Amino acid sequence: MTNLDELLIIARAAVDKGSQLLKTVEPGKITAKDDRDFVTDLDVRIQETVREYLYKKTPEIGFLGEEQVDHEESSGERRYRWILDPIDGTSNFIHGIPLCAVSLALADNDNPAIGVISAPFLKLEYHASVGRGAFSNGSRIKTSHTTNLGDSIVSIGDYAVGIAAAEKNRRRFAVTTALANKVERVRMFGSAALDLAWVAEGRIDACVLLSNKPWDTAAGVLIARESGAVVTDSDGNEHNLTSAHTIAASSAIASSLLDLIATTA
Repeated sequence: MTNLDELLIIARAAVDKGSQLLKTVEPGKITAKDDRDFVTDLDVRIQETVREYLYKKTPEIGFLGEEQVDHEESSGERRYRWILDPIDGTSNFIHGIPLCAVSLALADNDNPAIGVISAPFLKLEYHASVGRGAFSNGSRIKTSHTTNLGDSIVSIGDYAVGIAAAEKNRRRFAVTTALANKVERVRMFGSAALDLAWVAEGRIDACVLLSNKPWDTAAGVLIARESGAVVTDSDGNEHNLTSAHTIAASSAIASSLLDLIATTA
């Protein structure tokens, strides 16, 4: 397999291709995938464009994209696979809200080794490779230095839609209430990729995502981790692609945040 530095160059070029489409092409037809969950023609076009580029450059590496009919298609049992969310924050994009991004990771079994996120409407690009730090628009980034939950801004993931949404949202509502009673402010941006990237950059102090779809989180988890964030599941176990939840926080508040989340179980 090509070395990690060369793969990062390939990943950034692939995301740039998707990002240019996201910035310049209309959504096209909007189709319901499930209750209040949508896909646009542009989601599919970006995925096809990025996938074709990656296959040409790295035919030996598998691929997993959000918009595949069969999410295991073409990835099989390969150790390495690209994981793509062509538009993270599709609902935001459909409504003209600029909080959306192209998110691509290279996974080594259950852990990301490369992560690239581009939010073209915000003119932001994040990237990281394992052991080499995290960067925003080419500059090294680190998490915030906040030491107290009461001084923290914490983002939360979207509330659930679709099958069993009411049951899933009971925990989400409880977490929201617990955070609202403790932290400085609670935010919901509607893009897991940006939640994690902004923890990495110190724009926010933590994020609580009670989900872990790999295309949503893989790139951002690595970027957050390489910036110094503590990234775990809601029980405090080290996060990987099989974790149920995704919690990222600056190191000084991670323990207090996990203790607070535990009260909502």
